[in-house]
Amino acid sequence: MNKLWLIIRREYLTRVKTKTFILTTLLTPIGLAAFVVVVGLIFSYEGDSQRIALKDDSGIFTEKSIKDSERAKFFVRNEPLDELLDTYKDKNYNGVLHIPAKTANPGDEVSVTYHSDAQISAATKSFIESKMANRIKDYKIEQSGYDKKKIEGFATRVRVKEKNTSGEAKDKGNRALIATALSMAIGSIMFFVIVMYGQMVMRSVMEEKVNRIVEVMISSVKPFQLMMGKLIGVGGVGLTQLIAWAILIPGLMFLVSLIMPAMIDPPNIDTSASPDMDVEEIQGMFDQFMETLNTMNWWFVIPVVLLFFLGGYFIYSAIYAAIGSAIGDDYGEGQSYAAPIGILQALAFYTAIAVVNNPNSPMAFWSSMIPFFSPMVVPARLAFDPPMWEILLSLAILIVSSVLLVWLSARIYRVGILMYGKKVTVRELGKWLFYRG
Repeated sequence: MNKLWLIIRREYLTRVKTKTFILTTLLTPIGLAAFVVVVGLIFSYEGDSQRIALKDDSGIFTEKSIKDSERAKFFVRNEPLDELLDTYKDKNYNGVLHIPAKTANPGDEVSVTYHSDAQISAATKSFIESKMANRIKDYKIEQSGYDKKKIEGFATRVRVKEKNTSGEAKDKGNRALIATALSMAIGSIMFFVIVMYGQMVMRSVMEEKVNRIVEVMISSVKPFQLMMGKLIGVGGVGLTQLIAWAILIPGLMFLVSLIMPAMIDPPNIDTSASPDMDVEEIQGMFDQFMETLNTMNWWFVIPVVLLFFLGGYFIYSAIYAAIGSAIGDDYGEGQSYAAPIGILQALAFYTAIAVVNNPNSPMAFWSSMIPFFSPMVVPARLAFDPPMWEILLSLAILIVSSVLLVWLSARIYRVGILMYGKKVTVRELGKWLFYRG
């Protein structure tokens, strides 16, 4: 046991003290927070307000009927269209919007023309279409003689609120949307860490074998102790990084939620193109995000995530260790053997993404029971409160499977780590499982 501890300590300290580990652990949360801030600023940036000359041959548009916006301002012009097209740049307009005379008798669809030498953005084009459509709708109501306020009163916004059978509220604000984003973030982190540290084990085993260091180590420790020491030591590094991220990322996200509303000016948010979205809802997204984080039982979520990480790590790293021990000095061959495992991990990741969209589906249940998938699928489902018995059953299957795979990999490792100069086939790997000694 003392020798095993020495191996674990060596594998852990040699990696956790490296600059790469320290920088990755610190810069990843900072980079994530910076990404959220930059994306928020990008989407809040409206750009320069467009000055649009409006040539209306239909007579239904006036400057009063089209309210100004931060995105565009309309100026009704009476001069001929040809003259306006020749002089619009001199008059400091970005373009000319021509409304044909037949618009006065609108049908289900109306075409208007925007003239400009510059390319119009998709957002501005959508904004113009929305403004024109709203004004034409109002014109139709005016011509029909109906009361506009009464017609607008027919529109009803519907919000779905969730409660359990005892009447307790389950959904607060945009919890489902935020839970989806949170689940995808957890699944992505699990995928990244398991893949990175699993492959780190394979590279470490291959390097020790190629450099013949393993021959010296085997003389004083058993192959099983050497493999387990490596798995536990490297796994401890991954666990340390996960714990650090579990502390740093929520803290930085909390700071981002405090500074983002001050950086984005709510009056600049134009909702005319999206009548179902109001400024208060957008501004409240940050508060709802923090509220969702606070409502989650982190004393349960964090230990479960760590347990599934360890289970998934031991499953995949044991396989990587077996591959590394069976391969000689041909790193390309090692990558070829590891490719199917990488495909399996990618499939597990994309399954987790699909499950987030429907966390209580049969696919979500069965993928949670597959030990190669559950380390990424189950943590991604935690934000949606899956049944406790499903989590426990999945965890039990994962633990049993990881123990079995570690044992099988150790059978391959003890033979392959001392075998040189021979390409190993899958058939030979099967024979090694039954070697004695």
